[in-house]
Amino acid sequence: MVGRWVILVTLNLLLFSSLPIMAIVDAEEQPSWRSVGIDPSTWTDGPVEEDTPMNDSYYGNAVFEIEVSYMPGHFEDRVEGVVTLELFEQWAPITTQNMIEHIEMGLYDGIFFHRVIDDFVTQSGDPECKAIGVYPITSLQCGEGGTGETIPLEHNENLSHVDGAIGMARSLDPDSADAQWYIAETEAHNLDPENRDDEGYATFGIVRDGMSHITAIAATPTSDDPTGEEDIQNPASSAGRPVYQAKIDSIKMVGVADPLGVLWGDYVPEVEETSFWAKALGTTVGLGILIAIPVTIFIMIYAAVETPKLLNQEEFILDAFLHNE
Repeated sequence: MVGRWVILVTLNLLLFSSLPIMAIVDAEEQPSWRSVGIDPSTWTDGPVEEDTPMNDSYYGNAVFEIEVSYMPGHFEDRVEGVVTLELFEQWAPITTQNMIEHIEMGLYDGIFFHRVIDDFVTQSGDPECKAIGVYPITSLQCGEGGTGETIPLEHNENLSHVDGAIGMARSLDPDSADAQWYIAETEAHNLDPENRDDEGYATFGIVRDGMSHITAIAATPTSDDPTGEEDIQNPASSAGRPVYQAKIDSIKMVGVADPLGVLWGDYVPEVEETSFWAKALGTTVGLGILIAIPVTIFIMIYAAVETPKLLNQEEFILDAFLHNE
């Protein structure tokens, strides 16, 4: 009986002493880009701002980059650029995790923007939309593809279709978002749930830098607005495909938003003065851990050498009997 109590106490001591180690292991399991802090002051080419919490950058939010190449108009040179976005993981955890997983598996590398509407959105994210040989030859499923795994519609009062917002494309079913996404080329609040009868569309991040590239891609000549002129627009434009490939060369996770310089700067957190009793408690806990280690070793040795008690035959009772036929 004593042996059982010894083992129980030992296991509890080992559990509490291993908590810091478990925390370290959990931190090591994080992807390497999570340890890279991005300074928001380096972002200079953002969208038009509205009075919204989406204006602010929040420490720890995932940041990714889209490397794009496109032709702004007829007879113009091809342009290459980088678009940087911040994901609001605290407000849209399901949707942002879905995006991060797709980026890390390389799902979007090499695809193109398959639906562009000037003064509205630029849509991409379909893994079927890759040029086969010479653009615009592509899969017949382009515009309808995905991974086959959908996520529920995720709204938050802090998120809306401001200029530069990234949102999830879906079918008529509100919970049918998969891999396709779009970036609002201007504010598109007609897509917000409070302005629709179909539950609206979910936004989950925003462009922080490189917005001029999104604006240029939105204005590029398309199949239903071939002029590429902002003064001459087809009012019925709804599913225009760029005449010249607007390609996503790659998308990659690059770090986390770090407005205070916790990771990239010399950030020193404000520490409140510790009271006498708090210091005493901390010292006591530290001494307790130091004492627990040798005590644990002693208990384990004691449990191992304890002489087992002999079975008293008179007190031995069977719970069940085996009867012969």
